[in-house]
Amino acid sequence: MAHWKAKSMYAAARLYWKLFKPLTWGVRLMLIKNDEVVLVRHTYRSGWYFPGGGVKRRETFQDAARREAREEVGAELGDLVLWGIYTRLDDDKTDHEVVMICEEFEMTGQSDFEIAECRSFPLERLPVEAWSGVAARIREYQAGNHQPDSCVW
Repeated sequence: MAHWKAKSMYAAARLYWKLFKPLTWGVRLMLIKNDEVVLVRHTYRSGWYFPGGGVKRRETFQDAARREAREEVGAELGDLVLWGIYTRLDDDKTDHEVVMICEEFEMTGQSDFEIAECRSFPLERLPVEAWSGVAARIREYQAGNHQPDSCVW
């Protein structure tokens, strides 16, 4: 069930995007350990996604990634490695997503109100409802020899 606060905030954000067509920056985290990836399902939209969110003013991408990991999945992260920078052109905005990978992390707490569920999935058996960008990044990871890239999500 959608959390009223998250659903209201998402509706307000979509209205803002429609009116002002902003350029935004976000971070997404590929948390991978033991051939499994951590994915989240939000309270305000369907599908499974990498944990992550918007970058705040005066916040580095790494700081944003660590904050989002704590807030969304209750994780403390080890080393972060840049996976790529991807552009999304949906939702009436231009959204740049900095994707980082972390293979050393500890799940230490609970998620916040915008997360309906947090689960680990085998890399070979992602949920059918996984967002297409998630599946594409996992295929890249499984192929190995990845170099940081910049392209459309």
